[in-house]
Amino acid sequence: MKKLLTIAAIALAPLAFSSQAAMSPQMEKTLVAVCKAGASNNMVEFSSTLREYRINKQRVFPRLVCNDQSFHQFALSNGADRTAAKIAPYALGTVTIKDIAMNYGDQDILAVNF
Repeated sequence: MKKLLTIAAIALAPLAFSSQAAMSPQMEKTLVAVCKAGASNNMVEFSSTLREYRINKQRVFPRLVCNDQSFHQFALSNGADRTAAKIAPYALGTVTIKDIAMNYGDQDILAVNF
């Protein structure tokens, strides 16, 4: 019985440690089209691509990564400032608060970075 349990554990181990599901070709094509439309800085093309593929902005833009950059950063690095401004409300920001106790000489008591 112990031998059978060991064999079953070894046989099922690769299934338990799968790291990530593969992306379907249609999903990859859709996300590539969104990245290309975002980099173009053409708002008509960008909006029509979002409508065509029925992209939910709240769900996709905080998670979308194009060329190892967040979608917002990707748009900015490609000079697509209008696209970046359009999706800025959906981009995840980081907030840090720097608290300096009892140091009134320093005017930077709170620092917030986005």
